[in-house]
Amino acid sequence: MFCNAEYPSPIGTLTLVCDGEGEALVGLWLEGQKYFMASLPELPRRGEDKPVLLQAKEWLDRYFAGERPEISELRLTPLGGAFRQGVWEILKAIPYGEVTTYGEVGRKLAGERGLACVSARAVGGAVGHNPISILIPCHRVVGADGGLTGYAGGLEKKIWLLKHEGVDITRLCMPNGGG
Repeated sequence: MFCNAEYPSPIGTLTLVCDGEGEALVGLWLEGQKYFMASLPELPRRGEDKPVLLQAKEWLDRYFAGERPEISELRLTPLGGAFRQGVWEILKAIPYGEVTTYGEVGRKLAGERGLACVSARAVGGAVGHNPISILIPCHRVVGADGGLTGYAGGLEKKIWLLKHEGVDITRLCMPNGGG
């Protein structure tokens, strides 16, 4: 059983989902996000009073107020296979206000697993299926050329989050050479 709550944010309504006990966050999706709740084996029921949902809302209040709350303050248990879990762990280590590339995430994962390489495309698939947006900062991943690509929540929300964190997006480029 899973429980959910909504959070009104500057980038739209966020849906938070936790395990039935309310101890671990399993999802945080942006309104209209691709793969919305796709990792859940069943639909959640309302659970506004669950401890981790209340903690996540407080974390988001601080984040959107310009503070830098730590990911470690919340228990996160995203649902996904071993490869995706490995990618998401690397994403959690990307510092606030910084970006990395899909290729760099692949190199780090390959190094951790003793592999010659991990495809940036495979990493992109895992990043795109991240079920805990913002907290697991998939918005901090860009293309090798600095392209703002691949955000399941929408490019305008990725740009908003990066600007909010103080990233100089003038050194990044829009898809298809725009901006």
